[in-house]
Amino acid sequence: MNSKVKGILQVVGIVLVAAALCFVVFVGIGAGKRGSAKNIRLGLDLAGGVSVTYEANKANPTDQEMTDTVYKMQKRVENESTEASVYQEGANRVTVDVPDVSDPQAILDKLGKAGSLEFVMETDIKKGENDQAQFDKSKVLMDGSMIQTAEATTQADQKTGKNENVVKLTLTGKGAKKFATITGNHIGDALSIVYDGKVVSSPVIQAEITDGVAIISGSFDQFSQAEDMASTLRIGALPLELKNIRSNIVGAKLGVTSLKTSIYAGIVGLILVMIFMIVMYRLPGVVASISLAIYTSAALVAMNLLDVTLTLPGIAGVILAIGMAVDANCIIFTRIKEEIGTGKTVKSSIKLGFDKALSAIIDGNVTTLIAAVVLYIKGSGTVKGFAQTLAIGIIISMVTAIFVTRWLLRGFVNLGLEDAKFFGTIKERKTINFVGNAKKYIVISGAILLICIAGLIINKTQTGNILNYSLDFVGGTSTSITFDAGAKGFDGQGNATTDFKQEIEKAVKDITGVQAAELSDVAGENTLIVRTVTLSEKQQKDVRDQISAKYNVSQDKIEQETISASVSDEMRTDAVFATILAAIFMLIYIWIRFKNLAFGASSVAALIHDVMVVFTIYVVLSHFITVGSTFIAVMLTIVGYSINATIVIFDRIRENKAKASSRSDMMEIVNQSITQTLSRSINTSITTLIMVVVLAIMGVDSVRQFSIPLIAGIVSGCYSSVCLAGTIWFFLNKIKKAPSKKK
Repeated sequence: MNSKVKGILQVVGIVLVAAALCFVVFVGIGAGKRGSAKNIRLGLDLAGGVSVTYEANKANPTDQEMTDTVYKMQKRVENESTEASVYQEGANRVTVDVPDVSDPQAILDKLGKAGSLEFVMETDIKKGENDQAQFDKSKVLMDGSMIQTAEATTQADQKTGKNENVVKLTLTGKGAKKFATITGNHIGDALSIVYDGKVVSSPVIQAEITDGVAIISGSFDQFSQAEDMASTLRIGALPLELKNIRSNIVGAKLGVTSLKTSIYAGIVGLILVMIFMIVMYRLPGVVASISLAIYTSAALVAMNLLDVTLTLPGIAGVILAIGMAVDANCIIFTRIKEEIGTGKTVKSSIKLGFDKALSAIIDGNVTTLIAAVVLYIKGSGTVKGFAQTLAIGIIISMVTAIFVTRWLLRGFVNLGLEDAKFFGTIKERKTINFVGNAKKYIVISGAILLICIAGLIINKTQTGNILNYSLDFVGGTSTSITFDAGAKGFDGQGNATTDFKQEIEKAVKDITGVQAAELSDVAGENTLIVRTVTLSEKQQKDVRDQISAKYNVSQDKIEQETISASVSDEMRTDAVFATILAAIFMLIYIWIRFKNLAFGASSVAALIHDVMVVFTIYVVLSHFITVGSTFIAVMLTIVGYSINATIVIFDRIRENKAKASSRSDMMEIVNQSITQTLSRSINTSITTLIMVVVLAIMGVDSVRQFSIPLIAGIVSGCYSSVCLAGTIWFFLNKIKKAPSKKK
């Protein structure tokens, strides 16, 4: 085939793929418009959702019972949305906020179920009202505490031969022994399985069952029903029985303006990144811009198809991922320019550039993907949502960089654009002595650590807390204000105007003197809910008195409750545990791939350094930046960014070390490797910074809370990968190879 014809087909093919993705993003596929960006599920902060409050039937539940109930409710609701939040309200209430769901009441009805499972002989049960099973509790042979796990599956019905939906229970060791005894003593009798007071199955025992497996069958018309029960049983019964006392459809906390502002920031940042890539890399920069457009479209389609719930921090994370997506292209293009600089042809340089860049791209992305998988499996709440978005971004960016970019570059070369001037060159530059400046790095990083410690002491002395925690972490006071029908500031349908919501939010801040408040409205109810840090009795009274007087609201229509943190201690523990576990798995992967434990240890050391830098920003700027759910997302983003930046340098050290002779100076190899990858490290940091700085400038306050620490993290990530990682690796190897002293 003629090379020009081949080039046309390659370029046109990519353009058609881009056009198809854009069509899906803007229009969607089929009657449900699947894949359309407009159909991406939005979180409570952007689209509102449903808020349901449950009350414990027990009069005076203990703090531990309430804490355990909140945590288990959080784990249950994650099956519907990773961005749902659960928190305690008052002494015996639990509130569940679920964003943007099609049938919220159906979801929330099942959340309050106790999830209790009991095994009782059928002859010991009587049917009561609403088919409730009535039996003496002393007749319970086994309960849900003996279940190790539960999963939904299908099996052939023994009578009809047709497939039926069932729940397969795997019992604990103790449970398996107990079940074997029960089934052995009651062959020929019917054993009823009672779930939340209702008989769901009464199979006749045919033989003694010793394998520790029980099947619940006969009550699941749809497979999803079996999945729901399996999920509830896996998580376990709620410590408290709950009843639904209040259900509201709540409006977006941040409103349409915040969403539009973030989208505009993303578009501006994307355009600036494209311009930067074209200026720095010429024709390959054009190719990167097309790949970036495809990446962005594909990511949006995937988020819709996979039902990812997008919150405002999530949007910031996606926009950040756009900046990071060009990293693989920077690695490839730098390699191509190096090959051209040695005198090779453009076509040959493109092939060699991709071949040499591949290992760094794969190692960097797989390492971060490992972290995403661990975080998704072991994390909860915001951590799961973050991991989901991160994994989507990593996979799609790898595909676009390795395949789309390669295909396009070959297409343009086949069209005749193979002059070196279209690509640029990199000549061998003078090696910078990075390792020799180790003492300076110790001083810089040590100074940051001292600033952090001093800031913690000052914050603790002045405020009683080492950080400025948001409602997500410490809870506070919820003030619900119900205005009369026809009140000024509402549209006649019970929905507050944006201006009126802002006015009420400001009024509460002025009355109480607090710096921040979260406001949401209850759709169609003439009700606004303002959440603040915990208010004193005097502050609460001031709010009631002044709001009542100024807006002619009866005081009995102003309700105030203490609410717990939506990010519970267990969720924070999950996040820390998941992050540590992810770091361990990343270390193991790097150890295996690089065949040197020092590489893994050095990368983790650089990662810890970057986390410390970002933490210092939260400490020093505590009056302006709060520690909330976005804090977890920021830290996790830096973990992924830091490890990816370090891997590229380590890949070059490995390559140069393999080519060097046994007499080569190891310090020279490290310095040379860092110098060779310096432009990539700087350019990737600049593209990512462009996106985040635009967010900080154009975004609303809640976005700045996310973007400002990230700016520090990105700068630190560049510094640690260039100055610290390779230097630490060098000294670890030096210690390892140091001759032992003779005794």
